[in-house]
Amino acid sequence: MNTEKTKVHFTDDYLINPTNPIEVNLIGAGGTGSQVLTALSRMNHALIQLGHAGLSVRLWDDDLVTEANLGRQLFAECELELYKSTTLINRTNRFFGTNWKAETVKFQRNELGKFPENSLANIYISCVDSVKARFELAEILKNLNNRQAYRNTPKYWLDFGNNQYSGQVILSTIEYIRQPNSDKYDTVADLPFVTEEFGDLLKQSEIEDDTPSCSLAEALEKQDLYINSSLAQMGCSLLWNLFRNGMTENRGFFLNLKDFRSQPLKI
Repeated sequence: MNTEKTKVHFTDDYLINPTNPIEVNLIGAGGTGSQVLTALSRMNHALIQLGHAGLSVRLWDDDLVTEANLGRQLFAECELELYKSTTLINRTNRFFGTNWKAETVKFQRNELGKFPENSLANIYISCVDSVKARFELAEILKNLNNRQAYRNTPKYWLDFGNNQYSGQVILSTIEYIRQPNSDKYDTVADLPFVTEEFGDLLKQSEIEDDTPSCSLAEALEKQDLYINSSLAQMGCSLLWNLFRNGMTENRGFFLNLKDFRSQPLKI
């Protein structure tokens, strides 16, 4: 008889019953980030309707909208040469009546090694293009963990990554998340960073190509049309379940659109 308990992670109490909107830093406003922002907007509306305080999102990206972004990312021709972050946030605020913020800089330390202003948040969502950016973010989050605050204490990191046809979303804890006593489940308080668990694999898989795409056709050679939106919907569903169910048996998933296969990553 198998008596092994199912491993689960219970959501931090503050995210379930916050006194203020949950602060979210969304890092990257490209193919995935623009889709994640829309999903977060819908999530915020639903949470508020359920009596929750909702979300307060700050979007970080220093890129401008180019011709290659039209079609694959959520930008229009009239938005060419505008900052992606301000364009998306302004549109979201008008449509949903939110008061979310945009930052037209990268989320990184400055030349003096100082953290970005407004860098504290409860949840960090990364939709970055390079492995280097992930490792830099991981270092920032480790140090932010030492900065104790009440309302915006860093708690979770949700990382989105993909190549042309496949990708993954992985949830990590930034600080120790106190778990309740349970006779039914084996509770897990710490979820490892993607850079710690899959660091070597990330480094091996990265192909350094920072050359910007000049057209949608060229961009689609790097990332297929629906990989970003598919990851965004499934990844935000994982976050939604943390709020709605207060627990999760999965801390992420791997997705391959070429053969329509998804594999959950268990706690």
